[in-house]
Amino acid sequence: MNDSNVNVIAALRANSNFNADVIEEFLANGGKVSGYFEGRNMVLITTTGAKTGRQIRNPLVYLPDGERIVLIASNAGADKNPAWYHNLRANPELEVDLGTEKYWARAESVTGTERDELYARMVAEIPSFADYEASTTRKIPVFAVYRYDAQR
Repeated sequence: MNDSNVNVIAALRANSNFNADVIEEFLANGGKVSGYFEGRNMVLITTTGAKTGRQIRNPLVYLPDGERIVLIASNAGADKNPAWYHNLRANPELEVDLGTEKYWARAESVTGTERDELYARMVAEIPSFADYEASTTRKIPVFAVYRYDAQR
């Protein structure tokens, strides 16, 4: 793992303002962010807290895949799944901010060969995902997110 990845992983795990800063920049710039995530496919997801029932927003990189987007619950290679993973397992409906567009969606867990192929595609786009996978013993979950036009 190179020094740049180590620094980003440390920031992700330690800086409680990191997500808030990325979200603010995303919203101010029509879905574009600078720094480590510059040029990446970024999305904001708003999930319902599995324990709290509160609405929680997280910035994530995503993999475009036709009519859906793919989210990887890497948690920067930590041994635990990120909180948003548990939120989606408890309530798979979410709100998605993609660029300047906002829509409702449903997340579905992807497993087996399809999961492995999608993860490999993410590694090809962002090689640090290989580092995340190598730094944990857990099988990193993958979600496919499908847009729908439900009224909420």
